[in-house]
Amino acid sequence: MPLNFAQKEAVVAEVSEVARSAYSAIGAEYRGLTVAEMTALRLKARDAGVYVRVVKNTLAKRALADTEFECMTDSLTGPLVLAFGRDDPGSVARVAKDFAKEHGHFQVRMIALSGQLLQPSELDKVAKIPTYDEAISLLMATMKAPAQKLTSTFNEVPGKLVRTIAAVRDAKEAA
Repeated sequence: MPLNFAQKEAVVAEVSEVARSAYSAIGAEYRGLTVAEMTALRLKARDAGVYVRVVKNTLAKRALADTEFECMTDSLTGPLVLAFGRDDPGSVARVAKDFAKEHGHFQVRMIALSGQLLQPSELDKVAKIPTYDEAISLLMATMKAPAQKLTSTFNEVPGKLVRTIAAVRDAKEAA
């Protein structure tokens, strides 16, 4: 059933609002997937904080205008599902990568990250971007390492002195 003008405006406004707050986006061809498979994709995406929507290309072009995903508008051809990562930049790529492994008909055609259109072959690189918590833990480990090495170095000097004195004592007792 075709959408009326008010419904089209609502779809454009909804997708535009999500696109403005998203970190990354993916456009994928879903031709050949069943309704149950699309429902499974939506459930996985919802759990990962990813917004998934099938939108007509003309409406998607209007929704993506004046966002950092405007670079995707030239590639919007054919039946596509749009997915936006709202929690972290790699979440949408991880969901798409896992889903594509299980379903051969699902093919990523474009990836947008920080206003740049990336090739579908770069899906693995985007999927490996750490989450916020992972990035914080890596930063903390990097900041902690020099202090930890410094304290272990300072601790080694008296430890070595004690071991040397003990070795001298053992040598005198043995003689």
